[in-house]
Amino acid sequence: MKNYRLIPMSILGIAIIFLDQITKLLVVKFMEYGESIPLIDGFLYLTSHRNEGAAWGMLQGKMWLFYIITVFVIVVLIMFYRREAKSSLLLQISLVLLLAGAIGNFIDRLLFQEVVDFADTIIFGYDFPIFNIADGSLTIGVILMMVQIFFFDKGDKNES
Repeated sequence: MKNYRLIPMSILGIAIIFLDQITKLLVVKFMEYGESIPLIDGFLYLTSHRNEGAAWGMLQGKMWLFYIITVFVIVVLIMFYRREAKSSLLLQISLVLLLAGAIGNFIDRLLFQEVVDFADTIIFGYDFPIFNIADGSLTIGVILMMVQIFFFDKGDKNES
């Protein structure tokens, strides 16, 4: 399999982080906290929200824990990328999405001690927790990694 370049993956990661940060900045600058604007009524709302915890508001106020965990995760993802992802475009993309998502939310935690969330969806009557682009990047990265592991990692690991 082909050995993909680092530069396109870096551009993807930087683009995701930039888009994440610019959308959060626009929400903070132009919306009041708690304000909600229907984009697709009954399905998608732009809602200004802050989160001092992890996904679904878990571990509120434990910022020191997020600093430690995020730095550890970023280091592990970079090491894994360098060791395992050389010949798999799907794995490279999934790891870049995970890195970009982790870095995007880490920037918020470092600068503001909270994460700005704004995408509010209702699907089949369930109001999902409000999220942001970094969260979406993390979710898609995990899904792609699962696809890689369950469908493409069945071959011989010793092949070069």
